[in-house]
Amino acid sequence: MKSMVIIPTYNERDNIEKLISLIMGLNEGFYVTIVDDNSPDGTGEIADELAKKYPEVHVIHRKKKAGIGPAYIEGFKYALSNGVEYIFQMDADLSHDPVELSRFKECLREHDIVLGTRYKGGVRVLNWSFKRLLVSKFASHYVRWITRLPVSDATGGYKAFRRQVLESVNLDTIKSDGYSFQIETTYKAYRKGFNIKEIPIIFFERESGTSKMTLGIILEAIWAVWRLILKR
Repeated sequence: MKSMVIIPTYNERDNIEKLISLIMGLNEGFYVTIVDDNSPDGTGEIADELAKKYPEVHVIHRKKKAGIGPAYIEGFKYALSNGVEYIFQMDADLSHDPVELSRFKECLREHDIVLGTRYKGGVRVLNWSFKRLLVSKFASHYVRWITRLPVSDATGGYKAFRRQVLESVNLDTIKSDGYSFQIETTYKAYRKGFNIKEIPIIFFERESGTSKMTLGIILEAIWAVWRLILKR
């Protein structure tokens, strides 16, 4: 099965080369598409050099920073148009361990969606402040309470899909960003009857660069949950 990892980037020059090297080092045939939002720190140029070094790496350059949700959608569409069967998404900041891609891929043999969970069976987050952990945990409980999604970490960004899932959810109708993008894609897939597998992962706080999390993204996620319910 052709497998592709979609990685949105914005100012990740300190992380992207190491991340791609680790993925390629798995030697499991993963293709990678980097979707760069015209990073002013030169991430896009580094990505182009990586594409020259590794034939498996492709780069999509967007004209401006337009949010992680639209970036993922553009990457998903590229993967679908190129016959990819297993599609993965992960952060560029090394918070997601690339080694887990192998486990995700194995789980996709029997499941439609695989979610990396930070909270099932305990908390697996390193170097977060108590405040940030509290917000994240509250968001997960809030989403589960409102939507009845049977997952412990609906806002997590380390995920994998069979192509049929992304073909079915109609990517053009997804307008969410940040946390709410993660919620909406999983919710729409669940409502269409696709089965979900959660696997525990360790989430590492980034060592380089700055977090993209803002109050606006959190508020959008709160509203997005109700928007999904009202549309239903």
